[in-house]
Amino acid sequence: MVDKKEVYEYRAKWPVYGLSWSVRPDKPYRLALGSFIEEYTNQIQIIQLNESTGEFEAKCTFENSYPATKVMFIPDQKGCCDDLVATSGDYLKLWEITDSGAKSRAVLNNNKSEDICSPLTAFDWNERDLNLVGTASIDTTCTIWDIQAGMPKTQLIAHDSEVFDIVFAPEHELFASASSDGSVRMFDLRSLEHSTIIFESPDMVPIVRLAWNKRDPNFLAAATIESTAVHVLDIRNPSVPLAILDGHSHSVNTLSWAPHSSCHLVTGADDSQALIWELPPKPEPIQSDAILAYQAPSAINSLAWSQLHTDWIAISFDNAIQTLRV
Repeated sequence: MVDKKEVYEYRAKWPVYGLSWSVRPDKPYRLALGSFIEEYTNQIQIIQLNESTGEFEAKCTFENSYPATKVMFIPDQKGCCDDLVATSGDYLKLWEITDSGAKSRAVLNNNKSEDICSPLTAFDWNERDLNLVGTASIDTTCTIWDIQAGMPKTQLIAHDSEVFDIVFAPEHELFASASSDGSVRMFDLRSLEHSTIIFESPDMVPIVRLAWNKRDPNFLAAATIESTAVHVLDIRNPSVPLAILDGHSHSVNTLSWAPHSSCHLVTGADDSQALIWELPPKPEPIQSDAILAYQAPSAINSLAWSQLHTDWIAISFDNAIQTLRV
């Protein structure tokens, strides 16, 4: 178990769902949080750890319409771009974070009629080209946005039903999407006419979460709805999982690869556990022993492994977030 001395906690005034680490080197130990309030007005909050007091401090809070399905800082590791946060929900929204607060930079809507809104379930920021953001929607489409122009570069019908997640391969032209049709499909930005089905879940159960290995682009992890297991996929050998990680007792809600290791993955679930897995060089078809377990007070809604501080993982549950040193 994680030593309690290595845990920092912050409590918001509302249930926390969205969670993202900043990667800017001039803003260490900073996170963005999104609320889950069952009404129109929701909140995004930026918090930062005061290393002198050992307490997280709220730096700014701003309103967002509906609960954000995802919150993410721009993956600008050099700190040379504007300090941006993106959120998805009714639309893809960009916010600029300043010393005096946050201001809206863009509201991106690809619906032909402004009266029609197809909610966005997720998005991802391309680390290779920070001008590109991909969104997933319940209308079966994925859209790749040119955020500088505020226009879609392309929109494609990605699946037969709702798309629940989208992820870019780090430093590559590939992205993958997951859907309620039970498939994971892979696309190449250079040739969007074709896609490859790299996994279909047993009984075509909806796939709700994806994570692309940060160190080895051959590996993806996928979680299906209301399942205790996570499937590790090798894109070179589609259809058959490389490994099945089944150590939770309740549904897996969230997962994240280590940013500094190709063989470590963390998962969070309704059983209130965060489990860290270590894949051996040749994974077994089924591997069920995590190398580290942390018991949270209640169900874990989201988690994120810090890219800037690779020995820290953040988890959210109820109205709290905890950062854990691992």
